[in-house]
Amino acid sequence: MFCTECGEKLSLVYAPGEGLVPYCKNCGEFRHPQYGVSVSLVVTNRAKDKILMARHVGQEDYILFAGHVKKGEVPEKTVTREFKEETKLDTVKYKYMMSKYNEDKNMLLLNFLVMAEDGNIVIDEKELSDVQWMTFDEALGAVQKDSYAQTFLKNALGEIKKF
Repeated sequence: MFCTECGEKLSLVYAPGEGLVPYCKNCGEFRHPQYGVSVSLVVTNRAKDKILMARHVGQEDYILFAGHVKKGEVPEKTVTREFKEETKLDTVKYKYMMSKYNEDKNMLLLNFLVMAEDGNIVIDEKELSDVQWMTFDEALGAVQKDSYAQTFLKNALGEIKKF
């Protein structure tokens, strides 16, 4: 790890109340790890019997809707913004479900359960090639096995009827 300010190699130093934290000797500052934040959306309809799945351009697998949290934006705003950008549909309501850290992408994934407003879906064709309403079983069969999407989807399916 290197300092984001000066580029100096960081060393782990004990910080009272926090344990070992990366420290820049050159700057004389603790440098807490930085990572990106994204939201992942399990989208259901008002009847709570279908899941809306998306397929990105050039990919075969269906995935959950997702998007990066922009600087200065709260994740809840990202949920409604990303879904509207990708489908032109509004969200009726949403609920935070769980999080996972993706080490490969250095990304914190925040998963939300979202209820979509009824209406015509208009997809962003630069990003998505297809969007389908699927039964719960179809959605589970469409996502990659042992993926974050599968974990988030399985977790949300137990909560949808109470949503």
